[in-house]
Amino acid sequence: MASIVFYFQVHQPWRLRRYSVFDSDPFYFDNIANRDILLKVADKCYRPATTLMLDLVKKNKGNFRISYSITGTVLDQLEQWAPDVLDLFKQLGDTGCCEFIAETDYHSLSFIYSREEFRAQIEQHTQRMERLFGQRPTVFRNTELTYNNDVAHFIGGMKNADGSARFKGMLCEGVDRILGYRSPNFVYRPPGVGVGAAKGKDGAARPFGLLLKNYRLSDDIAFRFGNRGWEEWPLSTEKFARWVHQINGDGYLCNLFMDYETFGEHQWADTGIFDFLGDLPRAIFDIARGENHFITPSEAFEQFEPVGEYDVPHMISWADTERDLSAWLGNAMQVNAITECYKLERPIKDRLRIAQADDQGQVAEELGYILEDWRKLTTSDHFYYMCTKWFADGDVHKYFNPYDSPYDSYINFMNVLDNLRERLDRLPAGASARPVSGAAT
Repeated sequence: MASIVFYFQVHQPWRLRRYSVFDSDPFYFDNIANRDILLKVADKCYRPATTLMLDLVKKNKGNFRISYSITGTVLDQLEQWAPDVLDLFKQLGDTGCCEFIAETDYHSLSFIYSREEFRAQIEQHTQRMERLFGQRPTVFRNTELTYNNDVAHFIGGMKNADGSARFKGMLCEGVDRILGYRSPNFVYRPPGVGVGAAKGKDGAARPFGLLLKNYRLSDDIAFRFGNRGWEEWPLSTEKFARWVHQINGDGYLCNLFMDYETFGEHQWADTGIFDFLGDLPRAIFDIARGENHFITPSEAFEQFEPVGEYDVPHMISWADTERDLSAWLGNAMQVNAITECYKLERPIKDRLRIAQADDQGQVAEELGYILEDWRKLTTSDHFYYMCTKWFADGDVHKYFNPYDSPYDSYINFMNVLDNLRERLDRLPAGASARPVSGAAT
């Protein structure tokens, strides 16, 4: 038996406009480009892929089950520019066959720099999921599957109001150097973390669990599907179903994790990716009737006990061939930019707290705008654009990158950050110096 966990990441950042040292307005974000990109991706991916997912759920009478994490930044853009796509996601949620997973609302690396901000972004994202989809997430994935034992301890230690465990488990990358001889096709547990929110059939609490991405099979779809130079091209659903079925005996899970933009954007429609997706459930079911099925991450944690520990003392991610943080923190520009960014967190939040306590309404309002702008700057994409590495999957770093070079990205980001700092510094306590914060239109 192979249980397929199909998980998709949906994200778009708030990209910055070109901002020079001579600019002084608070309009940092290029809403023309952000809107155009969102509409393009909605046309090529979000709309057709989600419509197809709905059809597959209905056609397979609930046996096709999927999961998503959708960042707050892309949800804001969908609400503003493509509300019909948001309605499609709501319809998927209403089927009972789609699970929405928690993550950082701004797709940030906040765990590394501020546990307070990390928790705040999780709570903000959870509130969005409840408001938009009527689901309170019980599974967590950190930005770009960044993970180590400390992340697991933090998430595993989060509680509901009644003191019960908040999360059943997490998603993370199955890294060969950590797994060794072991297979990613099982549920694992982090060392030193107790029970999670999942319960077995007997009602007993299960340990906080980990689902590990099967990167080989995931990347066959996400990266290699349309590559005519790949020895397995063209990839048919029957061939892929055989590979999935071969997991039997080497595990019981096939965790297929990928960017949602795989469908129609990374892999264009003319590659046959939508035909592949539309026929995949049939092929999975037909290869061995009654043996293979689709489940959500929560269902995986409920159905299967962890088989062992996945001990990750250092940070890993699902990015590039290294599976580490070097895509975001691999050079001095990136480290400097993100460090300077998080230096502003405490002054902004302290000033906002004082203004609210002193009933300084207009000052508090402007500080709220500054905090929102700052949080948009914590989005990991800004630091990804500063990456100077070359990889086997190198073109991924150019995807919707608005800059000619990593150095342009760094200079532009630091110009914006300097202006944000100046806005904070020139705002006197007890009086309003409120510019109209927002984005260029």
